[in-house]
Amino acid sequence: MKPIACLAALLAALVSLPSPVRAEDAKRALVLGSTTSVRDSGLMDELLPLFENATGIHVQLVAVGSGAALKLGADGNADVLVTHEPDGEKALVAKGALVDHRAFMENFFLIAGPVEDPAGITKAKSAAEAIAWIAKKQAPFASRGDDSGTHKREQALFEQGGLDPNASWPGLVRTGQGMGATLQIAGEKRAYVLSDRATFQAFQARTQLAPVFAEKTADLRNVYSVSRPNPANFPAGRVDVAGAERFAAFITSPATAERIRAFGAKDGVSLFTPLAQGDAAK
Repeated sequence: MKPIACLAALLAALVSLPSPVRAEDAKRALVLGSTTSVRDSGLMDELLPLFENATGIHVQLVAVGSGAALKLGADGNADVLVTHEPDGEKALVAKGALVDHRAFMENFFLIAGPVEDPAGITKAKSAAEAIAWIAKKQAPFASRGDDSGTHKREQALFEQGGLDPNASWPGLVRTGQGMGATLQIAGEKRAYVLSDRATFQAFQARTQLAPVFAEKTADLRNVYSVSRPNPANFPAGRVDVAGAERFAAFITSPATAERIRAFGAKDGVSLFTPLAQGDAAK
């Protein structure tokens, strides 16, 4: 090939290469720190594509225990949070670490276990009494043990049942894992476990556990909230304020509430119940 032809071919090849992406044109994903239950139940698989399609904002879901998710937000390592640990959330709001804190849905915890119920907790009058009976029988029990909202509720039930919140016995195992993994471990060990209803239902066929104590009592109410890290605590641009505001508006909108109500509904019973503002305190 002649030199001029070679040069023309090289120039054509260079022109055809994609232009490098400028830093100002590259948009990072919106980081959502969330409890594992909204992932393991499948709810986020339902909602996130709707948000992404409507806004063009890609979401990076980081599903961890609520305690870890709240820390991500307080440290500015997540842009928006979905958690179910009311005491921890309120404490961070009071400290000015979180803003725009809104409850948007609820369900209930239950105690799952072997259908034969070796500790006889179906006859218990409360979840705390059920936990006390499991401990007295030293029956197998799988604890999240991960500072999640579920783990915090479990510790509260231990205390209400007259136990040390960190009590241990030969049949108790602390998994340090999310709700889905802990349910599977409970299934393998034929153990009792505290779970939110939605994740339990999603994993019931795999675990072969039964909802042994499933009364909708006040001590098993499970409220989910959305919140944002306080941008005033970080350098400009550290957290995506605009993206987080759009996500918070989306997750609390009437249209999303209907999606939440319909998700996994069976015989007219929903896995999650949307909350109007102010309902969380009822």
